Amino acid sequence: MENDINVGENNKPVVEKFGTFLGVYTPSVLTILGLVMYLRFGWVLGNVGLGFTLLIVVLASSITFITALSASAIATNMHVGVGGEYYMISRSLGLELGGAIGIPLYLCRTLSITFYSFGLAEAIMMFWPASLGIIPAHMIQLITAIIIIGITILSGKSASLVLKLQIPIMIAVGLSIIALLAGVLLGETHSPEMTATFRTAPKGFWYVFAVFFPAVTGFTAGIGMSGDLKDPRKSIPKGTLLAVSTGMLVYLFIPVILAFTAKMSPQEFATTGVETWSKIAFLGALLVIPGIFGAILSSAFGSVLGGPRVLQSLAQDKLAPSFLAKLSKTGQPTISTWISGAIALIAVGLGDLNTVAEFVTILFLTLYVMINFSAAIESLTGDASYRPKVKVPWFVSLLGSFGAIAVMFLISPIACILAIAFEIILFLALRKRSMRKEWGDVRAGFWGTLARFALLNLRKHENDPRNWRPNILVFAGDVKKRLPLVQLANFFNQRRGILTVCNMIIGNLKNNEINIKKEIEKMDETLDQAGILAFNEVNVVSQFESGTINITQANGIAGLHSNTIMFGWSDKKKRMISMLKTIRTITGLQKSSLLVRINELPEKTGRDRMDIWWRGKHSNGDLMLLLAHLLSLNDEWKNAKIIIHTIILREEDREFMMKNVQDMIDEVRIKAEPQIIIKPQDKSITEIIHEHSRNANLVFMGLKLPLEGEEKDYVKRLEELSDGLKTTIFVRNGEEFAGEMI
Repeated sequence: MENDINVGENNKPVVEKFGTFLGVYTPSVLTILGLVMYLRFGWVLGNVGLGFTLLIVVLASSITFITALSASAIATNMHVGVGGEYYMISRSLGLELGGAIGIPLYLCRTLSITFYSFGLAEAIMMFWPASLGIIPAHMIQLITAIIIIGITILSGKSASLVLKLQIPIMIAVGLSIIALLAGVLLGETHSPEMTATFRTAPKGFWYVFAVFFPAVTGFTAGIGMSGDLKDPRKSIPKGTLLAVSTGMLVYLFIPVILAFTAKMSPQEFATTGVETWSKIAFLGALLVIPGIFGAILSSAFGSVLGGPRVLQSLAQDKLAPSFLAKLSKTGQPTISTWISGAIALIAVGLGDLNTVAEFVTILFLTLYVMINFSAAIESLTGDASYRPKVKVPWFVSLLGSFGAIAVMFLISPIACILAIAFEIILFLALRKRSMRKEWGDVRAGFWGTLARFALLNLRKHENDPRNWRPNILVFAGDVKKRLPLVQLANFFNQRRGILTVCNMIIGNLKNNEINIKKEIEKMDETLDQAGILAFNEVNVVSQFESGTINITQANGIAGLHSNTIMFGWSDKKKRMISMLKTIRTITGLQKSSLLVRINELPEKTGRDRMDIWWRGKHSNGDLMLLLAHLLSLNDEWKNAKIIIHTIILREEDREFMMKNVQDMIDEVRIKAEPQIIIKPQDKSITEIIHEHSRNANLVFMGLKLPLEGEEKDYVKRLEELSDGLKTTIFVRNGEEFAGEMI
């Protein structure tokens, strides 16, 4: 259609974009002032009286107005692309939550085409000649199908034509309201009934509220046109808020004039439907029927325009087949429109859609919940990028969320639970796909704000031994080669502390020979494949010792500094000497050190024993026992028995030492088995350890600090102790509360 395109430079078609009035205000206000306005106002007034009717209007409109404010805040903070509400939620709360809302939103809008087409068909059947008898059911379905085909063809060809058709519809709706006012003023009046009688609504006030509430929904029809707007940031807030305000004023006006007319009694209001307006309005049905037809038709047009654009946006985000995102030469999502029309046409075969209509209303309300929730979270997290022109306090948006949830339960608790369950299933399915996105969302800001709050409060407790957690910094080098070392650190961490994996590279950063970003990506890939959750970092240093110490001091933030530094064994004597020197400095920083030698990796099914060699002092023994306990909390080590070995020189000391070890075990409440060994004169300590622990999967031993210049001899000693053992962990407890038995 020529209305949709202009020819620009290079003979490329320029798709026509719409402004605030035609693109947002018109579809939104006409969806609000829909069939429900004609159908339910008299019924509400006849059941609860004028006072409670106005209260219902204010309560219902308040929820939609708050939601409109929240949508406006989000819209003025971002470039809003095609997809309307789905686009805003997915860019705010993330693709998974956006998809969980977007897919039901598309189904809602598509099935709404069928609902409104059925309504229009039934309205047309008012002219069915009585002489022909009862209206056949297939006749209504046939007319509904013709209506769906007609509006789908129009929408697929030209959004401009559809939107411009809504101007005469708006005029018709306006004339019907004027005719109603004229009918009241030209007739007799009486004092309005103010008390609630519940003549045809025995379930009470909240039942009437739930029945009326769908009348105020539909204001997001204009938001759904976001991709076709010249300036979405400007048009969405202006058009939406103006449409909601218009709807609220009209809805406050209509019950007042109905309450004063004497043409119908309150009893008749409570039992009459759409005929109410025809009986009261000036010239009767002549001016009312076009308004009713137009209101239904405009709602159908709003659905057939909005639904395909949600599907188009889902396809662009790879949540639907990519061909659905293709546009025609006029810029219309033609394929998505035809498919939406086909689904709506198939739905005609369902016949009675009342139950589905209730479910669809609930799904629309979940959309309102998420819009308000998005705005509340954005406001609460306070990201620097959140600078909306329409500012809404977080508690106001949150109130809108709670209000929408309350209405969902009022309408139908069962439908509410089913809708929420459906969206949770969608969310989990989309999350499992681990979808990648190219935009940030509020979740990072939310966790950042929460982390800041937690860190500030953590300062009060960071030196309390009772709250100790293993925040481990492991110097892994090449993660692929040292993966068993990182896996062991991950086992110690046991999801209780923070694990940081460091690849320290000796080199010169100024030469730009090392691509740090690429190295981190490789680390991420390796750890993801191994199922290890950790923070990764690559550090380029000029020397091993100074680099290790600097990294150790800098690692962490606020109260979450690393407290345990883990090193892997090296076959190079010089590197081992450097490690011992580094551990001496690290101990001075009040951090613990673990030096791990892995000679043989145990099979997953064979991890049945951990040995601790303890000299009877708490300085390292408490940490060794705690690490063994943390290891046993993992499924792969849960069957491992912890044995505490202590060597004594005389038999007379056995009872004393056994009591000492048992007291320690009881004090720390860790399941372990003490074993006291009397040292034979003809065997060395090393031989005793090898004799008793050669079959242990993992052996813990204390690590002393050699004097300066004695590191070489101590390296030799450590080699002797760990030779022939499967995996050995030398432990140095450098914490300020070492020996306090955590």
